[in-house]
Amino acid sequence: MELLNATTFKQKVFDFDVNKQWKFAGTIPTIVDFYAEWCGPCKMLTPILEEIAKEYAGKVQIFKVNTQLNPELSSLFSIRGIPALLFIPPEGKPSLSSGFMPKQALKNAIQDLFKIDEKAGG
Repeated sequence: MELLNATTFKQKVFDFDVNKQWKFAGTIPTIVDFYAEWCGPCKMLTPILEEIAKEYAGKVQIFKVNTQLNPELSSLFSIRGIPALLFIPPEGKPSLSSGFMPKQALKNAIQDLFKIDEKAGG
């Protein structure tokens, strides 16, 4: 998992200065975790995301954005509560999920939104 700031977010996810309409900069399905250091549910989600990153290595990319250090990224997606997960398919629009997500629910979301079967992971 890689921590992004505004500059790296523009390079790897979406360059909001150049594009007014959504245009994903990546090539594989991506999850962006919007979190804060003080957030308990965010801390509970981190090890789950680390497991998912390993299980779906090469198939799903996971980034983290600290909302306190990058408020412009939070406002870009109208994030009001954390943790918030932005699911970005290679084609089409991203979708946002707010609140803690257990591992199986996260796997289900990956299968539903990215059409990646659980057996494809790891």
